[in-house]
Amino acid sequence: MFYYYDPTYILVLIGVALSLWASANVNSAIAKYRKVQSMSGQTAAGVARKILQENGIYNVTVKQISQGASDYYNPATKEVCLLAANYNSNSIASIGIAAHECGHAIQDATEYLPLAIQRHLAPICALGSQAGFYVVLAGLLFGMDQVVNLGIVLFTMGVFITVLLLPIEFDASSRALKILEGRQILSGEELKGARKVLTAAGLTYVAAAAASILSLLRLLLIARSNRRD
Repeated sequence: MFYYYDPTYILVLIGVALSLWASANVNSAIAKYRKVQSMSGQTAAGVARKILQENGIYNVTVKQISQGASDYYNPATKEVCLLAANYNSNSIASIGIAAHECGHAIQDATEYLPLAIQRHLAPICALGSQAGFYVVLAGLLFGMDQVVNLGIVLFTMGVFITVLLLPIEFDASSRALKILEGRQILSGEELKGARKVLTAAGLTYVAAAAASILSLLRLLLIARSNRRD
């Protein structure tokens, strides 16, 4: 990110505001529905194991983690990793989150195309995104339009990955909600609560994608202004 102010900086601030709103929204939803226990009494870990087994996935384990920003599925180690606050909890939020991570495990097992693409391109695109800002900056400092264009292309690779995460995350949530309803693990108001939690979580990815697109737009505007000058 460029450390000077210009009119386009408002785009960065909008992206930050969207991310903060999405983060606060999902934290609020999780906090609310962690207080609501499911009538089935099943724990999130138990539900996760049940979902995996019923989908014929026996090479994935459910693991409790004590640290981390969030729960996740690790395709390299074949583990559904649940935070300690969720692992033994029978709350609606915890069960919904566990089911979502199992959705990723199912995607992995069925070779869901967007996930396969994301897995292969993510390391390259992440590196390109990180280098993109500095390449653009170097191009602007030395007045080299071709270098600026290269930096924009590199940064666009990172934007592509954040956008690609959207279908992956929403598909995992869709799978989770269908399973929870179909297996009658959650029903009625419980299912609505889980949907609210997963929808709020999905919006964090929407906000991240929007912030990345806005940053890319800022780079394009800066490059255009520089050419005019």
